[in-house]
Formats: sequence, structure tokens, C-alpha cells
Amino acid sequence: MRLPRAFVDQPLAQGEIITLPEAAAHHLTRVLRLGADDQVLLFNGDGHDYRGRVISAPHEPPRLYIEIAGEQEPAAPLAIRLAIGISRGERMDFAIQKAVELGVAEIQPLFTERSMVRLQGQRLERRICHWQGVLVGACEQSGRRRIPRLSQAARLADWLPGAGPGGILLDPDAELALTALPPPAPQLTLLVGPEGGLSPKERTLAGRHGLRGVRLGPRILRTETAPLAAIAVIQALWGDLGH
Repeated sequence: MRLPRAFVDQPLAQGEIITLPEAAAHHLTRVLRLGADDQVLLFNGDGHDYRGRVISAPHEPPRLYIEIAGEQEPAAPLAIRLAIGISRGERMDFAIQKAVELGVAEIQPLFTERSMVRLQGQRLERRICHWQGVLVGACEQSGRRRIPRLSQAARLADWLPGAGPGGILLDPDAELALTALPPPAPQLTLLVGPEGGLSPKERTLAGRHGLRGVRLGPRILRTETAPLAAIAVIQALWGDLGH
């Protein structure tokens, strides 16, 4: 039987007794109803799972004894950085969640000309915090032991100079198919626009900074579908879905 799994933002080591932080305690003891002697897997992003056992009695602060540290998560054969135009509400959440499940190493939210979401100040900070929660939840579900990086949101024009060579841009009008690309370097940047895609000016600017336009097929996909389809193809061709 699969053990319940939870993220804790604190050091973990075999043989230690820890008190669960509030969020993990609520999920494990109140939602999942775990009690004394029940087992659970914890992870903190260092690459390991830690199997623990509840040792506290009901109505006490939940404490766990860390019984053993699991094997380290192997390094991915291809580190995928997803740069994605910020979209509205659940679309962005869905794209982040599923991209993490598919194994991306980094997510870079971008403000573009056609972005329908305008965030700044505290509203942006709250949204970044929310996306981080979505990201961590996807790691909990999928069994990832390392937390992908969520970069600070940036304007596309400000981000492009540092994007590096060898990246690709999803463009339904591109002549080159994604499957026709040669195997990439150990890292690949994938740029996807928001609802309505990138403007012609932005596509031209991306090309000037070394991003190559590629198409997935004959259909135009939604902003939350396109990156996931592309990541799945990339992982199957050159990443860990092909192993």
C-alpha cells in the first residue's frame, strides 16, 4: 500500500524525532486521520524521501520518528526550463501542476503583450506563493523528491537576453516540427505564450535571442495544453519517459 506523503520545509535525518509543521500536521492527522504507529513519507526537497512513524498520542502536537532515509532521486537526463506566459486562474495552475508532474526543472512565469493578467506588488507576491503551493503539491502527488525552481515573474523582453542559446518556441506557424530537432544539450528552454499566443513582434524578438520556432502538429492548442504536450514529447524523445 502506498504511504501518505507530505512536504516539510525543515531538515530531516534518520533517527530524529520531529514535530510536524502546521500545514503537514493538518493534512496528515486531520484530513488523512493518521494516528499513533501509522507510517508516512516526508520530503523536504533535498532529493530523499524519509519514512517516518507517528509516535504522538491523540490531541498532542503530532510528532514523528524518522525511521529511514530513502535513496536519492537520480538526476534527470534533460533539465527542462518552461518559460510560460501568465494566463488566468486555473489555466496557469493546471499548466504548473502538470508540468511538474512531467518532470520540468524550472518554471519561469512571463508577462507578455497579450497576457490578460496584470499583477504587481502584493498581488504578485500572493500569486507567486500560490503557484509555489501548486508546485509543491504536484511534487507530493507525483513522488518527486526535488522541488523544481519557480523563478520570479518577469517581462518577456527583460527575460529573453538571459534565456541562453538552444531554446525553442512553440509556434503553430513554424515550418520545423518539434520531432525533427536533434537531441538537445543537457538543458532545454521551452517558451510558450499565454492565451492568444505571443505577438509577431515577440516571436521575432525571441528568434533574435536564439529561440527556434517549432510546431507540434496541425492543431492549435490552448495555453495550458501546449506546454504539456510539448514536454511529454520532449521527455519521450530525450528525457526520462524514454528510459
